[in-house]
Amino acid sequence: MTAFPSRKYRVVAVSAVVALAVGCSLFASPVAAQSLSDRFKGLFGGGSSDQPAQPAPGAPDAGPSESRIEETCPPVSIRAGASTYSVAAPGKEAVGDNVRYLASITKVARDCRRTGDDITARIGIQGRVIAGPAGAPETVEVPLRVAVVQSGVNEKTIATKAYRTTVAMAADGSVPFTLVADDVVYPIAPGAVGDSYIFYIGFDPQLLTPEPKAPAKRKKK
Repeated sequence: MTAFPSRKYRVVAVSAVVALAVGCSLFASPVAAQSLSDRFKGLFGGGSSDQPAQPAPGAPDAGPSESRIEETCPPVSIRAGASTYSVAAPGKEAVGDNVRYLASITKVARDCRRTGDDITARIGIQGRVIAGPAGAPETVEVPLRVAVVQSGVNEKTIATKAYRTTVAMAADGSVPFTLVADDVVYPIAPGAVGDSYIFYIGFDPQLLTPEPKAPAKRKKK
C-alpha cells in the first residue's frame, strides 16, 4: 500500500507550485503585457524606476505658475521589507499552504511639478496579485503607502499618504494592478537639501482591518 506524503513534503510541493506561478505570471502573454505597459506609458510618457519619466505626447505645457522639475524630482525606491504583501486564512500565518494571495510591486515611475512653493508629484505603481494555495477571494484590497523622506543618518519624513486599490481576481489567479498617486504634495526644500529627498513606496498592511478570526470550536463534553 502506498503511503501518503508527510505534511512537510506536501507544503514544500505546494510552495513550489506557487513559486512557479509567480515566475510564470511575470512573463505574461505579449498582448497582456503590452496593454499594461502602454497604459503606464500613457500616464508617464515611458520610463521605469531607473529612468526619468518624460512628458507624455500631447501633454499640455506647464503654465507660468507651474513647471516640470524632472532634474530635481526625487528617485523612487521600494521600502525594505515592504515590497511584498501576503495574506493568510484567518487565524493562520502567511506561510506555505496557508497563503491566500501574494501581492508584489513590479514597476514604478514618477513625475514632479512645481506650483508656487510646493512640489506636486505623481507616483505610478504597477504590481501583481497571485492567488495562493489556500485560495484567494473574489476581490483583493491592496494597501500602499507613499512617503517623501529626507534620507541621511536621521531620516525625516516630509510627507506621507496612504492608498488602497481593489483588485478583482481572475480565474487564472494572477492579476496585475496599477495605482497612480497623483496628490503627493510637499514644500520645496531649501538649497541642496532636496538632493537628499527620496520617494519611498511599499505595502502597508496596517491600513486594512484584519479579518476576524474563525470562532474556536467547542469541545464536546
